[in-house]
Amino acid sequence: MTTSESPTAAGSGTAATDKFLQERVTADTSPERVSAIAKDVLEALAGVIDKHGVTYPEYRVLKQWLIDIGQYGEWPLWLDVFVEHNVEEVAYRGQHGTKGSIEGPYYVADAQTLPAKCTLPMREDEVGSKLVFEGQVRGLEGGGLEGATVELWHADDEGYYSHFAPHIPDGNLRGTVEVDSDGRFEITTIQPAPYQIPTDGPTGWFIEKAGWHPWRPAHLHLMVKAPGKRTVTTQLYFSGGEWIENDVATATKPELILDPKPGVDGINRVTYDFVLDPA
Repeated sequence: MTTSESPTAAGSGTAATDKFLQERVTADTSPERVSAIAKDVLEALAGVIDKHGVTYPEYRVLKQWLIDIGQYGEWPLWLDVFVEHNVEEVAYRGQHGTKGSIEGPYYVADAQTLPAKCTLPMREDEVGSKLVFEGQVRGLEGGGLEGATVELWHADDEGYYSHFAPHIPDGNLRGTVEVDSDGRFEITTIQPAPYQIPTDGPTGWFIEKAGWHPWRPAHLHLMVKAPGKRTVTTQLYFSGGEWIENDVATATKPELILDPKPGVDGINRVTYDFVLDPA
């Protein structure tokens, strides 16, 4: 891959911000709740400033960085990497089915609809090791859920996502799979690579100044839905993969690690069942 083909932080950030702004989400939050949350956030920030004796030059650098991250369009990236895992943990409290994980900034709605046994859309010369991902969508009682969908998206063999990298066709390695009457699916794709979150913008500067690394382990993104059931958004990782133990986004969980094994045809296969709670 040439440098000119690689997406920049500004390019990826702008794409993520534009996508988010198109949704124009709202929350039914009362003024009293807004006030309580805002007050606690400001008190927590005041505590950090006091604890570390933050100086005026450091404060001005913070203001500059906040402006930069907005101008680069990186708020969706920064928040999804460093904050979303906390929100996700709260959102899935009390859930008994499949563990959730962060959605991340690279989700795109309305992926191509595919049958229960399918191959994700990909380029004719798509690089990477083939992977067959199969399983069943079930309810807590154990039965397969007819009418469920498994939406899958992931990075390519070089760690780039379609819609967020100019050299990849839109819709590449993305699909919404309609399970069969028993809730089963079998999806052929490629195994994604670990990737760095964009580092040439203010999120990267933040990581560098803190002495952290910018890597995420290889993973599959899933959004699993069924009528009358609670949607599960999650990520599945690969046993033995790099950065599993120190994901920059702090999103890995032991329950979400896959262990692919070669089938009789030599192609890696993995089985994972999704269990959905009542809505």
